[in-house]
Amino acid sequence: MVELQRENRQLSRHMLKCELEHPEIFDKIVTRNPKMQAVFSYLESIAGSRHPILILGESGVGKEQIAHGIHQLENNEGSLVSVNVAGLDDNAFTDTLFGHQKGAFTGAERSRSGLIEQAAGGTLFLDEIGDLSLASQVKLLRLLQEGEYYRLGSDTPSQLRARIICATHKNLNEAVTQGAFRKDLYYRLNTHMVRLPPLRERREDLPLLLEYFLETSAEELGKPVPTPPRELAALLNSYSFPGNLRELKMMVHDAVSRHSGGVLSMSPFIERIGESREQLVPVADNPFIAMCELPTISASTELLVDAALGRAADNQSLAARLLGISQPALSKRLKQRRQTDDKGV
Repeated sequence: MVELQRENRQLSRHMLKCELEHPEIFDKIVTRNPKMQAVFSYLESIAGSRHPILILGESGVGKEQIAHGIHQLENNEGSLVSVNVAGLDDNAFTDTLFGHQKGAFTGAERSRSGLIEQAAGGTLFLDEIGDLSLASQVKLLRLLQEGEYYRLGSDTPSQLRARIICATHKNLNEAVTQGAFRKDLYYRLNTHMVRLPPLRERREDLPLLLEYFLETSAEELGKPVPTPPRELAALLNSYSFPGNLRELKMMVHDAVSRHSGGVLSMSPFIERIGESREQLVPVADNPFIAMCELPTISASTELLVDAALGRAADNQSLAARLLGISQPALSKRLKQRRQTDDKGV
């Protein structure tokens, strides 16, 4: 009860404040998005809590960066130890986390500490927790509930002395419904939950991220920072970035690696965005099905053209590419529209 009261006071204090107490901890996360700022504020409010934290978000949104921020907020003496549990079967998971005693199994010629022990006094980050096997989920649940664990081959319990952070790109609610994830473990992990928005919901961050990745890529490649073309911002803004920050970073790095001088070429971005769009699965839901009255073909086309121009910031070349037509064809259509409007006036 005392711990809950303390956490509630911290939450109330942080939710009422507009400024972060430790903004320097999040300096490496490039953003001005309100949702991300709210995440930072929430993380500050739960700093010091020993309950696990669950980070949700699509692949490439920066879940590991957030885990680093949480670890720094804790002022831990220990280290941040990370492991991707997606590729671990139950035996590998047990040995990796808990460690083993000498002679515990064939080939165990000496004792080995597990990652929990290595993270003592610090943070243990378990990435892709949604892919954990059911048998391993039971062991993780027991660890969180009892706060202790056994090395393989040992009868003496060891105490959990690390903050546990878990992350996944999967929908755990659906996994629970399908029987792929234990409900009791989900509720245990859900004490403190953070959901990171995808890049398509952080459009205001695109110029900042573009500048940041241009600088870091140029430094890594030993080149001067190139000047991006004016049309690049509109092109990036028209794209959904299914790979999120990771996709944008690789896209910029590839463009800088090809750059030889002058203004940065648009070609690498156009190629990658075009390939990604071709690989996308068509949307199964027809947006017109739910409409009481269907628009005419002409009206639908005009709305589609307006949407493309809006996403492309009125750049006709980019808008035409979004529509899958040539720039002259779009220009002709817009000219006809203006003539029709003038006649109507």
